[in-house]
Amino acid sequence: MSVVPGDEAAAQALTGVRRNGDAEAYARVVWSVLVEPGDSVAGALIATHGASEALRRAATETDPEVVAARARWMPRLRRDLVDAAVEAARRCEGRLILPGDDAWPRRLDDLGAHAPVALWRRGIDLEAGAPVVALVGARASTAYGEGVAADLAADLSAAGVTVVSGAAYGIDGASHRAALSTGGTTIAFLAGGVDRPYPRGHEGLLSRIAASGAVWSETPCGTPPTKWRFLSRNRLIAAMADVVVVVEAGWRSGSLNTAAHAASLGRALGAVPGPVTSPASAGCHRILREFDGVCVTSAADVREMLGSDAPGEAGRESRTDDTTRLLDALSPRSSRTTDEIVRRSGLAPDQAEVLLGFAELEGRAVRDDDGWRSRRREGGGR
Repeated sequence: MSVVPGDEAAAQALTGVRRNGDAEAYARVVWSVLVEPGDSVAGALIATHGASEALRRAATETDPEVVAARARWMPRLRRDLVDAAVEAARRCEGRLILPGDDAWPRRLDDLGAHAPVALWRRGIDLEAGAPVVALVGARASTAYGEGVAADLAADLSAAGVTVVSGAAYGIDGASHRAALSTGGTTIAFLAGGVDRPYPRGHEGLLSRIAASGAVWSETPCGTPPTKWRFLSRNRLIAAMADVVVVVEAGWRSGSLNTAAHAASLGRALGAVPGPVTSPASAGCHRILREFDGVCVTSAADVREMLGSDAPGEAGRESRTDDTTRLLDALSPRSSRTTDEIVRRSGLAPDQAEVLLGFAELEGRAVRDDDGWRSRRREGGGR
């Protein structure tokens, strides 16, 4: 189907591409094909009139902004593109999630006119209300950055925090894998369709994420990732999170774009410091200096930014008590010796040994030949 902007055929096309059933839902499918992510003109039109009526008005509206936008929308107004997106979603078992649905991430509504018109998802329905932390950073990461990201993601996810990132190589991938290793929940936002794993080397990782968490995109199935869509995707990662932490980023890293979105949305923003001589951490140091970011050196710093204890721990013990200090010194991924735990916690050796014994009895710590590690408890707590 091809139409000429502004003529009667355009009006008929814009109002006629619908299926039996929910015209509003189908209109949002059409909009997801027509617009690029974050199109504020479309967002404002839909917010004012609803998706279906907005399609009609898109063909007849005389407002200069809408007229200009119509020129970029109309080339995509083809029934075969809409049908192809729906069919591709069916093949990959993708689900269309609309504003107002129970599964809709309500944090994204904070984006206003820049909020997605619809979302496509592979994965499961996740528990609402769980704290969410975004861990993002450089693709060309160092061993230091990936190690810190993995420790943060594992400790947070073991405590019931959902970890969100962008599934890229480097910091993103390390964060997703560490969260999965603890049996925790992790979410990935893609810059292309959820049926197009990107990067291809993370196809298996994305399948694992979808099996226990969710893979999201605002672009319809079949859409390839582009540089612009990566940048636009970053606003969704920032909006989805309660806290955004940049683990490692160069001076001009795309992660700074995510940090800027977090700052504009009023999300708590932190950064992991690195060696002052490392270009890979220059962006993190910019966040600390220019964005007034919080210096993050451990999962305890992130939990403090969340403003509460890990789920299930509130009311049972103070954040500053000795047991919490001990648990903060443990890792769910690797065993640590008693001496290392003493150094990390600041507890006396005999005090640490007593608390470790109690933690083992409670099922919160496990001992092996190499030392001690934390164990995730059912219900999401430690």
